[in-house]
Amino acid sequence: MTMKFSISFVKTADITDKTVITFAAEGGAPAGSEALGGIDSLYRKAAATAGFKAKPASSLDLLSPADSEAARIIVLGLGKADQLVANSYLRAGGKAASLAPKAETLVVFAESAGVATVAGNVAEFALGMMLGGYNFDRFKTTGRDEDDEAKEIAVEIVTTDPDAAETAFAERKAIGDGVMLARELVNLPANVLGPREFADKAKELESLGARVEILDETKMRELGMGALLGVAQGSTRPPILAVIEWNGGETDERPIAFVGKGVVFDTGGISIKPAASMEDMKGDMGGAAAVIGLMHTLAARKAKVNAVGILGLVENMPDGNAQRPGDIVTSMSGQTIEVINTDAEGRLVLADALYYCNERFKPRFMIDLATLTGAVMVALGAHRAGLFSNDDGLCAELAKAADTTDEKIWRLPLGEEYDRMVDSRFADMRNTGGSRYAGSITAAQFLKRFVGETPWAHLDIAGTAMGAPKSEINRGWASGFGVRLLDELVRCHYETRG
Repeated sequence: MTMKFSISFVKTADITDKTVITFAAEGGAPAGSEALGGIDSLYRKAAATAGFKAKPASSLDLLSPADSEAARIIVLGLGKADQLVANSYLRAGGKAASLAPKAETLVVFAESAGVATVAGNVAEFALGMMLGGYNFDRFKTTGRDEDDEAKEIAVEIVTTDPDAAETAFAERKAIGDGVMLARELVNLPANVLGPREFADKAKELESLGARVEILDETKMRELGMGALLGVAQGSTRPPILAVIEWNGGETDERPIAFVGKGVVFDTGGISIKPAASMEDMKGDMGGAAAVIGLMHTLAARKAKVNAVGILGLVENMPDGNAQRPGDIVTSMSGQTIEVINTDAEGRLVLADALYYCNERFKPRFMIDLATLTGAVMVALGAHRAGLFSNDDGLCAELAKAADTTDEKIWRLPLGEEYDRMVDSRFADMRNTGGSRYAGSITAAQFLKRFVGETPWAHLDIAGTAMGAPKSEINRGWASGFGVRLLDELVRCHYETRG
């Protein structure tokens, strides 16, 4: 069950018979010690006995503590006081969510003695609770109480400036909702989430003030999107291109653009995948999920920027009408593509989506996200997304944002020698490099042929969007990778100031 928290910020709180969460930095005293009945001595004794050093995201449990009115006090470690960053509080919030009992009220003392805690850090803790409480179990019918869905835990966070914390959390909540939207979509099975259902989710953003346009198969055929349509022709479910616009900047300001691969299920087509773990291919729309999550966030927090999100939504199936290896398709750009492997379908979807985005919106930059290649996992595992780009400045901005959100990326090369690997004997290009080597690079090199001179970055999130390592803020299969990263990029570098 996803834990639901009703979060408020207060100057004081009644702790009688309640569970309390408090922070402690290494070598320091717990936050709110006096209000908790002067627990310094008890804390030091319990910490020494348990070997608790207040390391990041560690915890110490004090049950029925003497001289305190609280029923239970949980001390969360933050780490070294001089090394604390916003992410330290985010992790602590995720840890708190995992420890939260099924109580009606939880009191949190967020400010430790000797630690400068700003409202933003308090808000990051609250965001961590949101993200750490997420769990996808909507299809389970056993193992939980009937009234679990209605259960909500009230969380009172004690801080010296509740108003500032509340303001800061309003934006963090928009981010949290965007991340959880992305997670929910990736987790949903393909029989529930097809291209149409995904597009319906995009339409819901209109309630936040976004403009959403749905391009159907007929419109895409008129535009000449032969690459995208070729992928979809084996499925009974028609493809859709969803266009989300958020216009929060100046009227004449060119937008920034995000494009997501939305293959709702990928069998590999005629080049069918092995049966083992094919069920995970319901998550092959993780790039589109990240883009819709980001657009939700920008609209919900009323970001002062003009942004476009493009979702290429298809299903790759192997029926009698499916695309074959050796077929040649014509992309919207007019360039022809020899289909060597029908399981290299995501780049075909992105080719038309990127070109359409560039031609229609003339964006300041384009970033695409895609669960594109298994090869990126061979190179980087599930700990970093692969980054490819034609623009050093955009890469530097993404790297800075990734350091802040701890959504790790690693830049990999592009080059003429790799570009030659996607040349074809029979068409302008082929959709694979023709060998098992440099698979992620040749995929990115293929995409580069559809972006022109526009600054562009490609994030291969095959290892990070689903099945990524668990953390304090991500306990499930789908991570929502990219939403916080790209929101941070927009916030720091592209929003109108003032």
